[in-house]
Amino acid sequence: MYVRHWTNASLILLLASGGLATPASVHAQSTEHANSQLTAQRYHFSIHPQTADKTLIEVATQAKTTLLFPFELAQQVALPGVEGVYTLEEVLQHLLVNTPLAINTDENGFLTIVQRQVLPPPSNNDELPDAVLIAATEETLPQFERISVLGTRASARGAYDSAVPLDIIALDQPFFQGSQNMLDALTQTVPSLNVNAQTTNDAAMLVRPANLRGLASDHTLTLLNGKRRHRSAVITFLGGGLSDGAQGPDISVLPVSAIEQVEVLRDGAAAQYGSDAIAGVMNFKLKSAPESGSFTLTSGQHSAGDGEMIGVQYSQGMGFEGGGFLHISTEFQQQQPTSRSVQRSDAQSLIEAGNSFIANPAQQWGSADMDSDLKLAVNTAVPLSNGTEWYSFALGTLREMEGEFYFRNPQTRQGVFVTDNTTGPRQLLIADLDGLGQGIACPVITLGNENVLTTPAFLQINDPSSDVGRNCFAFNEWFPGGFTPRFGGKVKDGSWYTGVRGDLGNDWFFDVSAGVGYSGIQYYIDNTVNPSLGPDSPTSFNPGGAAQLEKNASVDLVKEVDAQMYQPVTLAMGIEWRSELYKQVKGEEASYVVGTFAQNVTGVHSGFSVGANGFPGYRPETSGQWQRSNRAVYVDASIPFSAEWLFGAAIRAEDFSDFGTHLDGKFSARWQFTSSMALRSSVSTGYKAPTVGQSNIINISTKFGLNGLEDQVTLPPSNPVAKQLGASALAPEESTNISVGLVAKVKSVAQLTLDFYQIRLSDRISTTSAIPLSEDTIDLLLAQGFKEAETYRSAKYFTNDFDTLTRGMDLIFHWRFASGDWQNDLLASVNWTDTQVTRVTLNDTGASEDTNLTRQRIRMLEDNLPAWRANVTLNQQFGPNELSWRLNYYGSFYEDHLDAAAGLDIESGGRFTLDARWQYAFTPVWGVTFGVNNLFNTQPDINPYQFVAGAKYPSTSPGGIDGSYYFAAINAKW
Repeated sequence: MYVRHWTNASLILLLASGGLATPASVHAQSTEHANSQLTAQRYHFSIHPQTADKTLIEVATQAKTTLLFPFELAQQVALPGVEGVYTLEEVLQHLLVNTPLAINTDENGFLTIVQRQVLPPPSNNDELPDAVLIAATEETLPQFERISVLGTRASARGAYDSAVPLDIIALDQPFFQGSQNMLDALTQTVPSLNVNAQTTNDAAMLVRPANLRGLASDHTLTLLNGKRRHRSAVITFLGGGLSDGAQGPDISVLPVSAIEQVEVLRDGAAAQYGSDAIAGVMNFKLKSAPESGSFTLTSGQHSAGDGEMIGVQYSQGMGFEGGGFLHISTEFQQQQPTSRSVQRSDAQSLIEAGNSFIANPAQQWGSADMDSDLKLAVNTAVPLSNGTEWYSFALGTLREMEGEFYFRNPQTRQGVFVTDNTTGPRQLLIADLDGLGQGIACPVITLGNENVLTTPAFLQINDPSSDVGRNCFAFNEWFPGGFTPRFGGKVKDGSWYTGVRGDLGNDWFFDVSAGVGYSGIQYYIDNTVNPSLGPDSPTSFNPGGAAQLEKNASVDLVKEVDAQMYQPVTLAMGIEWRSELYKQVKGEEASYVVGTFAQNVTGVHSGFSVGANGFPGYRPETSGQWQRSNRAVYVDASIPFSAEWLFGAAIRAEDFSDFGTHLDGKFSARWQFTSSMALRSSVSTGYKAPTVGQSNIINISTKFGLNGLEDQVTLPPSNPVAKQLGASALAPEESTNISVGLVAKVKSVAQLTLDFYQIRLSDRISTTSAIPLSEDTIDLLLAQGFKEAETYRSAKYFTNDFDTLTRGMDLIFHWRFASGDWQNDLLASVNWTDTQVTRVTLNDTGASEDTNLTRQRIRMLEDNLPAWRANVTLNQQFGPNELSWRLNYYGSFYEDHLDAAAGLDIESGGRFTLDARWQYAFTPVWGVTFGVNNLFNTQPDINPYQFVAGAKYPSTSPGGIDGSYYFAAINAKW
């Protein structure tokens, strides 16, 4: 979590837009925009006396540029005010006279601010008063801090000056090398962010949910260049308990090569940014430097010999004559799957009984197979007139991934190979092709533990030359060793924003923007059948897909008001409009059609299940599109009452077309009670609106239950069956956030932050646990057109299920020190998060009263994520060498294995992993990187139920289950 990042030279002062036109963002151009043409241009500067860090930010703002300067040293220098028209170089010369700061101009005319080697003698310059050095000693070392406006809409601040917890992460740090995607990189960098492996979990394999501060993936708002990102089309039906039913954004589609820095606001911000910002906000700032570029070619694999990956990244910026920039980034990646599996006990029993067709392992647990992942990002801005600019940015992703579902046992899987065994002994399912009771009769085969393939009756069925063989069909003929469906999807994700921002004069700034975001996924499933079609069934299906389309428009205004305080009060206000459309696309007919051999077709019970086994296709009756819109107005104020006190307040009213109006507020404060220590605190209310998809989608999944694999239907709350089971219309989740923190600068080269937080979240939206279906509810489904309803064993529906109380702590310590010729940067981060379910909805199915959540589901919500996460990172530089080490700790956790609520409870202990990097620079441009994640190949505790379904380790283990990963990269930066 590189809140501060230092180098041997000045670092770029990065100004993020924060979603608004602000004094620190409107005019912020790329690092290299300060060329000779710029320095000759004259600007009107109006700056009051303050410290140099704040003055230089305002100079950059008013000159429409970005300056490089040593941040920590600038904080120790007081500069006079200035009023008048100057060139950039003139105003800097006036301001920096008699200070330890000086202008440096390179051969291309680029300006940076550096530390003077010798303090200049006093000057008699009468035009501007002399600057005052507050505190400078021989031990003073410049610290360079990345700047953000994510937590406030006032002038940009560093993470240690913010009134709320804020992480500013530089993507040029070594541990983003070797990360397969943005999601993996952030998980290892932000301890309060957790991402579990999603194996055998439907579409969650394709879009993994990310959990910040112990909450679901859709409780964190994602921004790109300060603008709202659209959510993914994937609703996580099987999300390991915590994210069940969540529809969050897909962070993994963001190209690492296009991102300059990431800002993580770990605080409730719904009053500032709108719905979903309960756990916090993540803002991704795109690269904008016009002449810089990079290239990386990476290859790696796991120590087990699988998971081979190859990836290439390219990024290039260019400048326009007269100002402006265009930056284009692209990357491509392929990765093979991994397997951390053992042979299932039921498959092993079949092998021991003589079935030689069983694969070993019958089912694989590990990372999905990424056939291709192509990403493109474009970011541009062009000056329109003095004080205004047009900007635009776009991202696009095409990805194809696939993984495995559960193994279909050829002698136990109901609806495919055997009859329903709840009413008597299992029998082999046999399709009588000329009709039951007509022509040649098919034999009845009762199943036991013997190998059915060797029984005389099956040999007769399997003989195509006999009359019985021609008339009778069993899927054991096609799949004598059973089968494991392969499920995948083609993901298309894209967004585009454009707008104009600038200076209206009289200290007013504006930002008018509009954008559109799209997420679409087309599913496919192979190596499976629609059993009801018998021998006419295909083995590959297109079961349909889903799409999410969002449109956004906003007008934002910022005004600096001179209220006779330490600094001007920043008043921000705006109006926003958003439209959301969710679409469920029907599958090909074979994926959902009710075939001749389905249950109760023409009144005859044949017993074969309906639809592509594992993921039945979306039927026309359940397909469609649903839409809503909302409008919002907000006011946000930043009040620098004095040098010691900073206050912030925000209020937002938002009106949704489907559930009404919501009002939220926030108040924050920061008290600098000594020169090196400060307290910060905030209190806010928040909300998360139910998504259009959650309110309308119907889905059928195959998952583990008390009796093995079973089909479950997930219904919207408006469905009559859901209402009969207790559903009501969805309402927004509501939260109250409180945080208190301490900020300390132990020395000029060491900083510490300690933040405590509490999030009280009521009426959380999720799916219920599986509710068994009665004959009445099945009949009601049949009446609605669910012709396959007799194969369903249980149902879920979306509801405001429960309340939670989450408490936690974040501790971050950063220390820069020298050891001989080595320059060292140490960063230690510790997170503790505890979630308790404080209320659970009751349901009444007519037979008994019970909660909507099982005991195991509650434990997953409370304990599936580790309560303790920590990492310690050490970067060491010496000449062309850079060594980096990161020690990770993942605390103990609980897993309801297979989400079965069947007594497969796992209590897994904590573990440490160690990551390492070595970077060597051959030239100022070219270098190589060698790295390893999980150097000592530490693994989670062995799964005590590993032989039930073949998972060697608990599948939701934090830190993953794949073990060591080695990689090498050739990289260039210019």
